[in-house]
This record gives sequence, C-alpha cells and structure tokens, in this order.
Amino acid sequence: MTLQRKLAPIKARHNELSALMSAGNLGGEQFVKLSREYAELTPVVEVLDAYESALNELADLEVLKSDPEMGKMAEEEYYVLKEKIPALEEKIKLALIPKDAADSHNAILEIRAGTGGQEAALFAADLFDMYRGYTVAQGWRIDVVEASESDLGGYKEIIAEVSGPGAFGKLKFESGVHRVQRVPVTEAGGRIHTSAATVAVLPEAQEVDVKIDDKDLRIDLFRAQGAGGQHVNKTESAVRITHLPTGIVVSMQEEKSQHKNRDKAMKILRTRLYDAQRQKLHDERAADRKSQVGSGDRSERIRTYNFPQSRLTDHRINLTLYNLPEVMKGVELDKVVSELIAHDQAEKLAELEV
Repeated sequence: MTLQRKLAPIKARHNELSALMSAGNLGGEQFVKLSREYAELTPVVEVLDAYESALNELADLEVLKSDPEMGKMAEEEYYVLKEKIPALEEKIKLALIPKDAADSHNAILEIRAGTGGQEAALFAADLFDMYRGYTVAQGWRIDVVEASESDLGGYKEIIAEVSGPGAFGKLKFESGVHRVQRVPVTEAGGRIHTSAATVAVLPEAQEVDVKIDDKDLRIDLFRAQGAGGQHVNKTESAVRITHLPTGIVVSMQEEKSQHKNRDKAMKILRTRLYDAQRQKLHDERAADRKSQVGSGDRSERIRTYNFPQSRLTDHRINLTLYNLPEVMKGVELDKVVSELIAHDQAEKLAELEV
C-alpha cells in the first residue's frame, strides 16, 4: 500500500473536520474536541501535501529530461529532488506515530518518599528541586499544590502543577521509582545507603475530559492541621472530597480559603480520574505488545542516582550519564528526557506497517 493510499482517509477526515468547524453549528465541548483532532491531523496532512507535491514535480522533471533544451537542467533538479523523497517519507512515518492527546496538557507532578525514612524524604525534596530547575529551563511554571514536610526539611509528599506547552508529553516518562545511593546526612559512619522516592506524572484534566456528577461526591470540611505547633485555622477551611464510584479521596488544606481548597481538590480529583481512564485504555491497547517504555507502572524502578560516582542510570534504556550534579539542578535532565522520547518513537515506528 502506497503512503498516499494509506493516508487518504486521514486527509479526508481533516477536510471533514475543517468543514464541520466552519459550519458554526457545534456546541462548545464538541468544537473543542474536533479542534483537538484537527490540530493533531494537520501536521500529517502538511507533510503529505509536501510529499505529493514533490512526487508530482519529480514526474514533470522526468518528462523534461528528454527535452533537448531543458534536459540537462531538468536532470540535475530531478536527482536533487529524488534525494529529498526518502526524508519526506521518514517525516510522514514520524507524523503517523499515534499521538497521545494528553501530551499538550499541563502536568500534575506527585513525589512521595519511599523506603529510607528521613533520607527518602530528603531525596524527594532533591527530586522536586530537579524538576523545578528543569521547569525553569523549559520556560514553564511550577506551583506547589500540597506539601507535607519531614522533620529535616524533606518532603513526605509534594504535589505540584507544571504549566507549559507539552509539559505532560515531556515529563510523563518520569513516572516510577527513583532510587538514590549516597551517604545520608544522618549517617555518622560515612556508609552509603540506598533509599527511594516515587514519582507520578499525570496529565492535568480539563472539564471537557472528565465529567463529574455532584451526586457522586461526598465533601467533608475540617480544620486545617498546622505542622509543629504552627498556625492552625480556626475555621473549617480544609476540604476532603471523596469520589464515591471509585473511592478516590483528595484532601486539600494548603490555602486558607475553603473555596480555593475545594477548587484545588477538584482539579486533582479530575486529573486522577482522567489518569485512571487513560491507564485502563492503555492497558487494553498494550495487551498484545511485547515490551513497553513508560508504561505507567509506578512500581517499576526506572532510575538510579549514584552520588559517590556522580552517575545517573536510566534502567529502561540503559542510559548512563556521569554529570549527576548538573542533572540534579535540572540543567541536564533534558538529555535523559530526549533519549526516552526518541526511544519511545523508535518503538512506535517499528510497529507501523508503512
């Protein structure tokens, strides 16, 4: 099957979407969904148009090659253009890779201390600092939604919203167990300890992605609990929302305003429900695949940070870097992210029968 025949339905759908949106009789939510689909198909159609234009020009030059006056010039242009065709075919293959609709979304970043007590909590804080540095380097914004600090200034848990174009698409491969090997500040004997923290990266859901019925919610109000004798709200500003059909519970007390806490809690609840829907669909699609990268299995150890050797190892792609301090600042994290994205694209390309 030629590329043109394979992509003909995509081009037809792109034209259909354009006509539907131009008609002006769509509801708001439907228009948003169709706009997303149209935006996803547009790069494929643009590359296909360039490819078809090149093939047509190549056919014209083939004819001109036999012309007594134009033949030599046409032959030179013919071979120059012919060398560009494989590159255009490769672009089409890349454009054909199934897109994750959530890649363009903002991300909800959740980091939790795992095994290792206080050292695990300190490592969780180091990971957050790494992502904060990476966020700055990408030109994004990061806002803490909820945080639970440990006695030594680490984090038992921290949840943040990362806002920026393509945030989830780049950060999604960070989900998993991150292991650290170093001498803890609490270790007097200088021995290297191993501890861990878990990272979950969820695409921030929009209202069009997830519908939540009020009857499915139980909302409890309570007084915010201060840490270590700090200020405790005298009003019931903290909010706990339970989604009855799934049992998902979200509590929020970061803000002094009950309204703001409720809005934040709903945003996190919507995001977790959206992630659960996506994970279910992903598992169904992945049933026949032999191997996966970034499967979302958060029990999997994905990376080791070895401080004595200044070494970072990503176990999924056998990538090792020896510039750990720069990675922990977030400056060099993009090298790891780029390799993970490239590996994921290569696997998906291998699955395409083009």
